[in-house]
Amino acid sequence: METHEYTNGEITVIWQPKKCIHAAICVKSLPQVYNPKEKPWLKPENATSAELKNQIDLCPSGALSYQFNTKK
Repeated sequence: METHEYTNGEITVIWQPKKCIHAAICVKSLPQVYNPKEKPWLKPENATSAELKNQIDLCPSGALSYQFNTKK
């Protein structure tokens, strides 16, 4: 399945467009991060990792997920 990854350095947001049901919860809760009219539409550097995690946990379709980046 096609995925797109966006990172703020600490957390990587993973978006699976085919799963998206366009509920727009992401856009409504973090408009400074999610803006479908811009390219790239997802800018994780505009929120804290905790804000991103909390918002992604509310995604009803599972189109958004995340992983914390480990330091090597």
